[in-house]
Order: sequence, then structure tokens, then C-alpha cells
Amino acid sequence: MPFFSMGYHVAMHQALPILLLLLMTTGAVAEAPEEQPNIIVIITDDAGYADFGFTGCTEIPTPNIDRLAAEGVVCTNGYVSASVCSPSRAGLMTGRYQQRFGHEMNLLAGTTQYATDGLPLDEQTIADLLRGLGYRTGALGKWHLGVAEPYQPLSRGFDEYVGCLSGSRSFWYYDEIPRHGKGVMRQSEPVHEIPGTYFTDLLADEASAFIMRNGADPFLLYLSFTAVHTPMHAKEQDLENFADVTPLRRRKLAAMTASLDRAVGQVLDTLSSMGLSDETLIMFVNDNGGATNNASDNGVYRGMKGSKWEGGIRVPFIVAWPGHLPEGVDYDRPVSTLDILPTAVAAAGGTPGASLDGVNLLPYLAGDEVDPPHERLFWRRSVAAAVREGDWKLIRVDGSEPLLFNLATDPSESTDLAARHPQRVAEMSTSLADWESGLVAPRWGHAARYAENQKLKHAMEVQGREQERKYP
Repeated sequence: MPFFSMGYHVAMHQALPILLLLLMTTGAVAEAPEEQPNIIVIITDDAGYADFGFTGCTEIPTPNIDRLAAEGVVCTNGYVSASVCSPSRAGLMTGRYQQRFGHEMNLLAGTTQYATDGLPLDEQTIADLLRGLGYRTGALGKWHLGVAEPYQPLSRGFDEYVGCLSGSRSFWYYDEIPRHGKGVMRQSEPVHEIPGTYFTDLLADEASAFIMRNGADPFLLYLSFTAVHTPMHAKEQDLENFADVTPLRRRKLAAMTASLDRAVGQVLDTLSSMGLSDETLIMFVNDNGGATNNASDNGVYRGMKGSKWEGGIRVPFIVAWPGHLPEGVDYDRPVSTLDILPTAVAAAGGTPGASLDGVNLLPYLAGDEVDPPHERLFWRRSVAAAVREGDWKLIRVDGSEPLLFNLATDPSESTDLAARHPQRVAEMSTSLADWESGLVAPRWGHAARYAENQKLKHAMEVQGREQERKYP
């Protein structure tokens, strides 16, 4: 069957068969298919939508990430389920809207919730499910789903872990083990860090080692970089390579991105050297839109991290699986990081459970399914919520009238069409309210200033990066 979905912009080659999907209920063990792919989920942190070559950046070369894009499908309408770090990861890790289990706000260091709470223990993770299908499971890098032992990776389905439990950390080594889970953990124990270590390089080396140890059997590798989240720490040689980039913070971001790209290249080269490239499904995403404080660039998309504007929730998104998915094409239907878990489970030979909000993307990206994967996508954090339905998007902020945009004609969300389409506003507001009726109260809140900033950053008159950066 030829690849010919409405979601593709270019003609595609003849489809190859996708792995037969075997029945299983969520969490149950099913008979594995004869050949299960390795699965790697790569997450970058706070990168701007337009800060990679494959999304249009000419200032910062990213040849390795671009290579991955050329070998797979680029989802040009790829979304996260939240515009800040911890809730976004909770949605990806479970395949469910995180508001369904109260993980609506960020976990902030220094709070009681940060120290004692996390991703609810009755939620199954991608690692739980794939380990049940016979996979060796490893997590590397930023966790941000709970620092207490019951919430740590080894308690959530992962066999191996090296990284930091916190939401951010120094890219350079710490002389002593720091507070708030910022230090390097190996399995469940903090370790003293090696002088001279750069965290992005450490994660690349650990990823290569994990692949080499586990390449004989199917594995899941969850590789969660802290780059390019603050602090803005870059290697001197990389800074020298971007001497013409200004201002200094942007230069540091460029240097950090170069280190990140090399790390991704190291993973791809390790797979190639072991003959595993064609046996590995890779999904690459950023955790939210570019942040207000790291000189990132969201391109044409309005807004930044923390907002419901496209710049807060639309992210670079690649799915690559040689021989099973087309290469070097764009898919323009809306997809979500909620889809990563069910896609991985399906590729591994399971059937995703009915309680998931994400869907298996494989038949859509392969061109076998021409309908959109999602009729609607939803977002909510505290006082701000949004829904996308087809090309239409509605943003609702407490105390203000809803905003309505047509993303097909106005991707920068510059013109509010609510007054011209009151019926559509009413219908989409009802859809949003119906979705909210299935949610639970947040397990923890956030500081009042964050709620106030959400109100301010969604005002129509706040336009341009200089204005947007005032409201983190």
C-alpha cells in the first residue's frame, strides 16, 4: 500500500509491514513478537522550536539531530501535554493527561511537595509496561517526577538509572553532593562526581554504555537531557565556535545546543556500530516551548514556556524507525507526547490500554490511517486552559473572555476571532468543560505569582519576545 496520507506534504515510498500488534490489557504480559524493536525516547529541555536545523535554524548547526529527522517523520504539529517540565513529563511517562491524576503543576525545589510527592504511585509508566513485555529498561538524565524513594526511577519500572532527580542542575560537576536531588544518582544512590565532567557528555557516555550492555535484547532507553535549560553553562571550545552569535546568552545556548547535538550523534553512532539502527524506534521531542530565560527562539510561534500559546506547547517532534516508517517526510496532523507510550507499547507487541489518552501513531505515520489521530487536544494548568480542534484553537484564562484562533491561517495567533465565531467559541468551551469534568483536583499548587503571570502572558497586547520574557 503506498504512503499517501493527507498528513504528508511529499510523496512517499511503498509501505513496509508494521509489527503485528498482539492483544494485551494495560499492565498485563503478552506473548512478545518474534522481533521487538529497541525503543529510545530522547527529550531535550526548554529548547526553542526554531533552534534546530530541521525546524529552520541556520545559526546553530545540528547535523546529528537533523540526520535523525532525515531518517524519520517530522511531526510539524507536535505538542506536549503541558508547557512546564514536571507535568509534561508526567503526561509522556503515562500516556494520560496528567490532570487526570492531579499532576497539574510543576514540582518546585524547596517545597514540601517536591520532597515528599511525585508521579502518583498507582499510575503505570512506559517502563512498567515495556518491562512487562520483556524489555530491559533504562532512564538517564533529568527525572523531575519525585525525589523521594517511592517516586524514583527504579521504583517506577526502570532497571537502570543514572541522572539527577531534580528539575535542573549545574552542567559542571559538583565538588560535594548537593541538595534537592541535583547531584548525580547511580541507581538509587547519590555519587561523587568526577572533576571535569560536563553533564551532557556524561549522559551521552551512559547512553552508549547502556546500549552496548543491553543491545542483545530489546531495550527501552529514556534519555532526558537537561540541555538547554538554565543555568547557561557551555564548554569553552563550543563558545569559541559561536563567537559571532550575540547576545552572550544566545551564544551560550548555541554552544550548549552543539554539545547536545553531539550527544545525540553519539547515540546514533553507537546504534550504527552495533548494527541496531534498523532495529530501533527513536522518538525525539522537547519538553515544552523555549524558556523565557535562556535566549531560545520559538520562531513564528507566539509565546514561550509556561503559556498556552503555540510557543509554549508546540515542540520539535521526530519519530524514526527505518524500514517501518517513511524517511524524510513531514506529518502535519496534531500529535502529542501522550502518544509516545501507546506507540512504544504497540511497537513492542502490546495493545495500549483503553484508559490512555494517547494513541498509537504508527499507522498514522506509516500512511495506513488517513484520519487525524486526535479529534481534540486539551491543556490546563491553574488559571489557563486551551483546546485545539482541527485548525481551531481556543484559549481560556480565568477573568478574561476566551480567545479563538485559526492556526491554518494564523500560526502566530495574532488575530482573535472569538467575536466573529461565537458559536464555535461556545462549542469549544463546552468541549473543554466536558474534558475538565473528568479531571481531579491538583495534588499541589504553585505560587500566586505564577498564576498571575499566566493571566498577564495571555493578554493579546503582550506581543514580541521582549514582552513575553517578562512573564516566566
